[in-house]
Amino acid sequence: MTHDTAFPFLTVLVLLPAGAAVIAALVPSSLGERAQRRAVFGVGLAGSLATLALAITIAVRYHAGNGGYRLVSQHVWAQSLGISWHLGVDGISVFLLLMAAVLFPLAIVAGKVPSRPRSFVAWMLLLEAGCLGSFVSLDLIMFFLFFELTLVPVYFVMTGWGFAGRANAAIKFFVYTFLGSAFLLVGIVAVAFIHQRQTGHLTFDLVALATTHLGLASQVLLFLAFTAAFAVKAPIFPFHTWSPGAYAESPTGGAVILAAVMLKMGTYGIIRFDLNLFPRAVVDLAPLLLTLGVIGILYGALVACVTRDLKRLVAYSSLSHLGFVVLGTFALTTQGVTGGVLQMVNHGLIIAVLFIVIGWIYERRKTWQVNELRGLQRAAPVLAGVFTVAMLAAIGLPGLNGFVGEFLVLAGTFLSHRWWAVVATGGVVLAALYLLWAYQQAFHHEPDEDTASVRDLSWREIAVVAPLIALILVLGVYPKPVLDRITPSVTRLVQHVETSTGTHQPAVATDGPPPTRVSGTASPGRVP
Repeated sequence: MTHDTAFPFLTVLVLLPAGAAVIAALVPSSLGERAQRRAVFGVGLAGSLATLALAITIAVRYHAGNGGYRLVSQHVWAQSLGISWHLGVDGISVFLLLMAAVLFPLAIVAGKVPSRPRSFVAWMLLLEAGCLGSFVSLDLIMFFLFFELTLVPVYFVMTGWGFAGRANAAIKFFVYTFLGSAFLLVGIVAVAFIHQRQTGHLTFDLVALATTHLGLASQVLLFLAFTAAFAVKAPIFPFHTWSPGAYAESPTGGAVILAAVMLKMGTYGIIRFDLNLFPRAVVDLAPLLLTLGVIGILYGALVACVTRDLKRLVAYSSLSHLGFVVLGTFALTTQGVTGGVLQMVNHGLIIAVLFIVIGWIYERRKTWQVNELRGLQRAAPVLAGVFTVAMLAAIGLPGLNGFVGEFLVLAGTFLSHRWWAVVATGGVVLAALYLLWAYQQAFHHEPDEDTASVRDLSWREIAVVAPLIALILVLGVYPKPVLDRITPSVTRLVQHVETSTGTHQPAVATDGPPPTRVSGTASPGRVP
């Protein structure tokens, strides 16, 4: 057994919400409906807030150093099978952990749960355990188990508390993601067996498997197997078709976690596993993934422009914004990948506010159609103000968190793949178009009789979104503490790709001749 701290922080972080889920499920129904609801939500909040406190402790204790893994906990689980309980965090995962821990207690209390609160809270806590486990697992089998565990709670949350089309949306979500995960499992086993053939030692440990020698053909095939699962989960165009329906038909808490946390498991998987295990394939196939990322940016934005359903509009907006994460990742520059990681966190905070507010609008007006929500600003000015801040952050207004990530992504991509960056800027313009149009239609004009009677946010509802609005503002004005911890881990990862492939990212522009191209990636030099 190996620990680099006296206390197993990450193990407790994963097991704490799982244990709270069991306690919530065992709350006796004999208490009576009202008492049971209070007890269940008390357990849910206590478990998720305790998890948040531990996640904050982990973030505070995390020191970037050389960008390696910290707070490592490792012991053999199944020695004959080469499976170990290996957990660790670095600058790429620590803020995803923190984001997830912030969002889960808010998602539990954000929307009304009219029936079976015990099941809802238990599923949400189990989902939290699966998400956190995915972000800290350094053993591929453990990652796969956590990755798959998340499917079950989401399916039951969607079918149990979703809207009219929830059954079809849940089945489509489950089948798509389960099919993609089948390719992932095959790829994991193949990498482990190749490593065993070369070393005589069977292991699924990421650190060990990263040293496996793989030919180009093997890397390409295994990269495609891994990325099939990650592209569906993210989702990356054209594997996105399950997502708009799933977001629209999920209850408020489910939509928040699905869009803000779970889809980051896909892009995180690409950064954590594809870039570590298959660097040659990543470099050679980067133009393909960059193209898919740009198409996703523009396609999501264009469909959002013609969507009249506010919840689906935000769902397509999410597809567009995730395209920027893909763009930054496969730019394979320190600025680009750092921007992609930061954008995952920023997008999670922004999309959570949007889905929470849209859920509250539906509770008041029983519709998401923008042409039926005219005049909300006059009836509910605080609600309109919260939506405005999140909307402007999604557009990428300087001073809010959405700007920082998008700027780094575009700047990093421009260094290595200039024309993809130029085309992707069209998504920024389209985001302003469809979000401002939706805001005008829903919040401006004279309210009708139904809208005029809409109540504004209560103090409880303000307390739910206030932490997210504060984070959106703070990360927009002063992202340095976050970037200082992300950048060393990203630099370490990009250097691993460069060392493995003999390629180099271009330097920042100063003067001198333009860089030459080597194997699809710029060699050392300066961009004019």
